Amino acid sequence: MMGASVRSRSLRRVWRRVPGGNAKTYYGRGKSYVVRCGVCGRGLGGVPRSSDVLRKGVRTSKRPERPFGGVLCPSCLSLALKLVIRGS
Repeated sequence: MMGASVRSRSLRRVWRRVPGGNAKTYYGRGKSYVVRCGVCGRGLGGVPRSSDVLRKGVRTSKRPERPFGGVLCPSCLSLALKLVIRGS
């Protein structure tokens, strides 16, 4: 009988063959992934991959402390700032 916590689809389900020959379902959090730039799609530095840090950590440990930190990569940010300053 499944408990209420594993009936939720927020947990990732992995089926593994156990030594007895049966298939068993393991429940856990989803895979971590690299946070990507909103413009060019390059991976962002300074943003943790661990979902525990993103859920429980303080805000300053989740992304860099600069404009568009955690959203744009440095090269796209510099390009965006140049466009804003030049008025284009």
